[in-house]
Amino acid sequence: MRYYDKLIFELSVPGRSGYSLPKNRFGAAPSLPDGLKRGTGLTLPEVSEVDVVRHYTNLSQMNFGVDTGFYPLGSCTMKYNPKLNEEIASHPSFAHLHPLQPAESVQGALEVYWNMERTLSEITGMSAFTFNPCAGAHGELTGLMIMRRYHELRGDSARVKVIVPDSAHGTNPASAAVCGLEVVQVRSLENGRIDVEALKPLLDETVAGIMMTNPNTLGLFETEIREIASLVHGVGGLLYYDGANMNPLVGVVRPGDMGFDIMHLNLHKTFSTPHGGGGPGSGPVGVAKHLERCLPSPRVVRGKDGRFAVESSSEDAAGQVSGFMGNFGVILRAYAYLLMLGKENLPLVGKYSTLSANYVKEMLKDVYKLPIEGICKHEFVFDGFVNDGSRDGVEGATTLDLAKRLLDFGFHAPTIYFPLLFHQAIMIEPTETESKETLDAFIAVMRKIAAEAAEDPSILHEAPHSTPVRRPDETTAARNPVLKWKNL
Repeated sequence: MRYYDKLIFELSVPGRSGYSLPKNRFGAAPSLPDGLKRGTGLTLPEVSEVDVVRHYTNLSQMNFGVDTGFYPLGSCTMKYNPKLNEEIASHPSFAHLHPLQPAESVQGALEVYWNMERTLSEITGMSAFTFNPCAGAHGELTGLMIMRRYHELRGDSARVKVIVPDSAHGTNPASAAVCGLEVVQVRSLENGRIDVEALKPLLDETVAGIMMTNPNTLGLFETEIREIASLVHGVGGLLYYDGANMNPLVGVVRPGDMGFDIMHLNLHKTFSTPHGGGGPGSGPVGVAKHLERCLPSPRVVRGKDGRFAVESSSEDAAGQVSGFMGNFGVILRAYAYLLMLGKENLPLVGKYSTLSANYVKEMLKDVYKLPIEGICKHEFVFDGFVNDGSRDGVEGATTLDLAKRLLDFGFHAPTIYFPLLFHQAIMIEPTETESKETLDAFIAVMRKIAAEAAEDPSILHEAPHSTPVRRPDETTAARNPVLKWKNL
């Protein structure tokens, strides 16, 4: 272990200090009730300023992100975050605003909301958007609340079921359950798409709607989407679109034109805003015209004089889902990205994401099992190695081994063991912002690892070989996290 790889408490020396507080200029401090006072002194590290700076700088260099390397996580990949977006979002004119300021003092910010809503509506084929949800799953929950509210307003209280494909994102059934809806699963065909014949018997007057993403989690376009929409609408249900897979459709196809009534977008994915470490995020929700009245409060409106204001939605709205109007800085970054691309370049997002995924897939399918042949969209799924090196007395290399070995070569691992349709699933999404050189380097490493798996899988079993943390007990870490320093 290097000296500065130690924890900050391990660098502590009694009596050392990296700061000095100014003298109290305000007289005696107010007395606190005994019940509010600490019984023991604070346990803080005693270190110099330079040790603190080096400690946290070294920790930051152990992190992986889109600014340090290729990040091909399927279904939730973060694309490159243009630094121009960061510069605009950090401008004092935006950064120093407060959500409780009078509307007349924040007309520029409200105009961003207004223009962004019009822009996303045009891109998706929706009628209106709310920016209140703070992340994708939050957007899912909001969309389902709108769905429930719509049926309630029609006096249709029997609609308590939501149909979810067996290949759906894990947040879909979770969001439906949180919203108090019953989840009904519909199976997929061997070609990875929804079994329309299996869907038909599930449709009746108790169905509130269906949650889908198109292309689906396997990166495959649901070619029967028009029939599915007709069937669901035919029994009075609504179609919800999970926008996590919107990348290949941007500028090419609109969910609204497929028949979807409600959708959310992941601005951190499709429109290049940061989402590292779980936030900040933004999951705006769009709806078709007949659902506008159900959008949650508050919303930005424009008066006849061209001025913008913040108003509550109608009494038909699905409540309020956040303190204000979502994460403005994230929305601002996405708006800058869209303006930078312009209408003429926006279709390249969908085309390049599809091209990148198919290129990587075709270059690797001879050494990794491809369970479903054919053209994919923005992502695809392998099912382990063609030759994992297993033989009598030798354990073969697994998908987890692949993920760990990739770290030795400076690449983040793809999504593994999801979707659950395949035992050794490897879900890869290159995104449209990676160069051919980066994709070729990733392909070369993937082929090298496949060769190692076939020849000597022990190399993979022991990976990673060069990272600060190798193979922690992930189950124990999740169930019994150590969240504070313990002098063991």
